[in-house]
Amino acid sequence: MELHCTGRAMTKRNWLATYGGRIPAEIDPDAHASVVALLEQAMRRFADRPAFRCFGETLTYADTDRLSLAFAAYLQNKLGVKKGDRVAVMLPNIPAFPVAMLGILRTGAAQVNVNPLYTPRELEHQLNDAGAQVIVIFSGVSATLAEIIARTAIKQVITVGLADGTNATLASPPVDARLANAVAFSDALAQGADLPFAPVALCGDDLLFLQYTGGTTGLSKGAALSHRNLIANTEQFKAFVPGALHEGEEVVVTALPLYHIFALMVNFISFYSIGADNWLVPNPRDMNAFVGILRAARPTVFTGVNTLFGALVMHPQIGEVDFSRLRLAVGGGAAVLPSTSEKWKALTGRDILEGYGLSETSPILTLNPTTSSGFSASVGLPLPSTDIKLLDADDNEALLGEPGEVCAKGPQVMKGYWQKPEANTAAFTPDGYFRTGDIGVFDERGFLRIVDRKKDMIIVSGFNVFPNEVEAIAASCAGVLECACVGRPDEKTGEAVRLFVAKTPGASLTEADVIAHCRRELTAYKVPREVLFLEALPKSNVGKILRKDLRGLA
Repeated sequence: MELHCTGRAMTKRNWLATYGGRIPAEIDPDAHASVVALLEQAMRRFADRPAFRCFGETLTYADTDRLSLAFAAYLQNKLGVKKGDRVAVMLPNIPAFPVAMLGILRTGAAQVNVNPLYTPRELEHQLNDAGAQVIVIFSGVSATLAEIIARTAIKQVITVGLADGTNATLASPPVDARLANAVAFSDALAQGADLPFAPVALCGDDLLFLQYTGGTTGLSKGAALSHRNLIANTEQFKAFVPGALHEGEEVVVTALPLYHIFALMVNFISFYSIGADNWLVPNPRDMNAFVGILRAARPTVFTGVNTLFGALVMHPQIGEVDFSRLRLAVGGGAAVLPSTSEKWKALTGRDILEGYGLSETSPILTLNPTTSSGFSASVGLPLPSTDIKLLDADDNEALLGEPGEVCAKGPQVMKGYWQKPEANTAAFTPDGYFRTGDIGVFDERGFLRIVDRKKDMIIVSGFNVFPNEVEAIAASCAGVLECACVGRPDEKTGEAVRLFVAKTPGASLTEADVIAHCRRELTAYKVPREVLFLEALPKSNVGKILRKDLRGLA
C-alpha cells in the first residue's frame, strides 16, 4: 500500500475513512456527455418550475430553454458562431447572464467570463488572449469596451439591459455611442426566435469556459476548463452533500458574481441541474436590497465569502430574515473566520461549511462535510475522486502536521492554461499534480487547513508567519470589523508583521489594544509590530481582501 512520507505510517487518502460511508470515494466524470446535456435535461424535467428571479420577474426552466435556444440560433445564423469559438460575457447577476450562457454553450462555443469592473487595460488583455470575436456586455460598462475595441479582434458587440429577457421595463444605462454597430440582446432574442438551430455534438473534452485568474502575479491567465471538468465538480459537490440537496425543492440566493467560477459551478450549474429556484442579486453592495431579497426568498442554500457573511450578520434588518429553511451555507474564496461563523450560526442555526478551490480546479477541491458538528477552522476534506498531497520546498511530501504546498489531481483540474505551454510546465508536478501555490496542513483525519499563499508568508527572524493565523486572532478582538496583515522590511528581523484594521462603527480601539490582544494569543514573533487603521480594507469584486494593495501603503 502506498504511504505518505510521514513520521507515522498513514494510509494515502486517509480522508476516505472520515467520509463515514455516506460519501462515495469516486464519482463518474462522464455521468453526462456535456454540461449542455446536463442542463437540457433539467430544462425538460423542471420546465414549469422557476429557474431565476430578479427585479420582481421570474424565468421558468421552460423560459430559459426557449430564450437560450433563440440566442443560440441568432449566434449560429447571424454571427456564424461555431463549436470551439470563444464568446466573451461581461455581465453582472442579471437575467441575461443565464440566458446568454445557455445559448453560447448550445452552439458549442466556449464562454470567456469577464469581470464587469475590469479596466480597459485588463479587458483588452483578456479579449486578445482569448481570441474572442463576439462579446455580450452590460450597457453600463460599454464605455470600457469602447476604449479598447479597436485593438482587439471583436467583430460583434451585443449589449444587454438590466431586465433583458424578462417582461420588466427598467431603465438601463445608455450604450456608449462609439459602439455604433452594437446589437441589443433583446433584438438578438427576437430575431433568433424565428431562426432554425442546428444542435451541436459535444463531448467531455470540449472547451467550456476560459476562466481567467486574478492576475495577482502578473497578467491573468485563462484556465481552460472542459465540459468534463465541470461535470466532474458538479457530481463531486452533489455526492459530498447528499442530505442537503433535494431535487425540485431548493431555493438559492446568488449574491456572488456568476462570472466567478464558485458561483458559476455551485449556484448556477449544480443547482440548475436539480431544479432549484435561483434568486439573483445584481448588486450585493446595496445591503438593504440584498437583505430584502433574502427576506423574500427564505433560502434553503446560501453561498458567500467571509466579508459577505460578515456584512450580513451586522446588518440591522438581518433579524427579519427567516432562515428556518436554510440547510446549507457554503463559504469560499477566502478564509472564513471563526468569529464570522459563530455569528452566522447564532443567526441561522447553521455552520458555514468552508471549502477550498481555484479557477484552475473548476473550482472545488475540498469541502467540510455536512455531518461535521461545529466550525472546523479547516477547508474540509478532499472531494471524491480528488487526490491532494503537500510538497515541501524540495518537492518531498510534507510530514503529517507540517505545512507544504497543496498539489491536486482530479477530474475537475484543468488540463492547462490557454495557450501557455511554459506556464503549464511550471504549474504541474512531473507526475501531474497541479501546484496551487497555497500552503496547507493535513490532520490525521484528512482535514486540510490552508495556512497561506506561498507568496504571502512572512518570515520573521527565520520563522514562518502565516497571515491567516494572525488575522483570525486579531479579528476576535472587540472593535475589529475586519483586518489583514502583510510583511514589511525590517533591519533586525528581515520582515515584521504589519496589521491593517477597519473598526466596527463607534469602536474606540487603539493600536495598543490590538497588539495587547494579539500578544495574549500569539507567540512573540507573530505579534504585529504595528497596527494601521483604515476606513475600509481594499477588496476584489468577490470580497477577497487584497493584501497586495496593502503592501504599497505606508
